[in-house]
Amino acid sequence: NDIEYIYSQYYNKMEYWRFSSSVGKYVGYTEYGVKNAERFNKDASELAGRKAEKETYCKHNIDNW
Repeated sequence: NDIEYIYSQYYNKMEYWRFSSSVGKYVGYTEYGVKNAERFNKDASELAGRKAEKETYCKHNIDNW
């Protein structure tokens, strides 16, 4: 439970949206980001894929340490 997977999108040093495994959904930080976060959050396969990446990337590499 200490591990958190974060996927963020930036442009010109500004964060538009972020997926956090601790929140379990996308969060937008700009008007454009909020619209896209809402679209991503409606797509169950998108959310399932991001949630699975915590297992794929984080937990796999922690076991290697």
